[in-house]
Amino acid sequence: MATRSWASVIVPKKKDRLGVALVGLGYYSTDLLAPALQLTTQCRLAGVVSGTPAKLAMWQQRHGLPEANLYNYDNFDTIANNTDIDVVYIVLPPSMHAEYTIRAARAGKHVWCEKPMAPSVKECEAMIKACRDHGVTLAIGYRLHHEPNTQRIMQFRREQKYGPAVRATAEAGYVDPRKDHWKQKKAMGGGVMGDMGVYPLNAIRYGVGLEPIAVTAQASTTRPEIYTEVEETMAFQLEFPGGATAAGEASFGKRMNRLRVGNTQGWYELSPFQNYSGIKGTTSDGVALDAVVPNQQAKQMDDDAAAIMHGTPLLAPGEEGLKDTIVVEAIYRAASSGQKEKVG
Repeated sequence: MATRSWASVIVPKKKDRLGVALVGLGYYSTDLLAPALQLTTQCRLAGVVSGTPAKLAMWQQRHGLPEANLYNYDNFDTIANNTDIDVVYIVLPPSMHAEYTIRAARAGKHVWCEKPMAPSVKECEAMIKACRDHGVTLAIGYRLHHEPNTQRIMQFRREQKYGPAVRATAEAGYVDPRKDHWKQKKAMGGGVMGDMGVYPLNAIRYGVGLEPIAVTAQASTTRPEIYTEVEETMAFQLEFPGGATAAGEASFGKRMNRLRVGNTQGWYELSPFQNYSGIKGTTSDGVALDAVVPNQQAKQMDDDAAAIMHGTPLLAPGEEGLKDTIVVEAIYRAASSGQKEKVG
């Protein structure tokens, strides 16, 4: 897929910070992104989008937002006329990501979109095209790509410090007690593989440094009264060019949090590997992976804002989300068929 020249991307003029509008005011926006924006140096909270008037009023009062920077889903497109807002951060269920990314791009706003990027490859490709066609950037919220211990893992892989990867494992899960949430609804992009599943999948991809070519997978549910439409747990096995293999698992029904990559000349590991804080690990020769970042979301947003302002590449552009979704589609095919499936 061709990459749009950075010279043709909109770069905000004469701004010390980019104005960010949060779309969707649930837990992640309220408890994590809004506080993180108070810690950023390259961006600031400038507006919000919600279908609930009471939420808009609460955010306006709490954060001192002007009336002109409050939007609902019906008048969202008029954000094009608001020069105070440079970036739209989409924090909605995955089934809504493509629509609001495309609408934001048409409004001339840069887009940050939470992971998973979208439920289908077709939607991901449409999101990338819309942003390219309208000269705006598209970053996916892979906060771990901005986390220093994870970046060390990526550096080991690039430099082949421990040789080529042979076998990788990654597991991510927690016990979700909710009984009526979008993550349990197929039409909204629910199912663990389309949510938590991107953590072990993406970690395996950046830990191994190759794209998988084949997959087998097993979907399961221990609470069928809750998970009536989608899977609660997904285990998957990946094959890579050259013979490397990997096993991943994601679950809403058990706690897991570990990445380990075995190579020809050693190994590296992070445990926990995807917490909001406290990520740490080690290597076969005793290298401590224990750097601390005060706030992962703030660093992610500052990095992405700086890339927009300076015209430098994003750490996790739309193409990164597309690559995961290509594999996710293959995993669902394999879980359904019970056979090995090609990726892509």
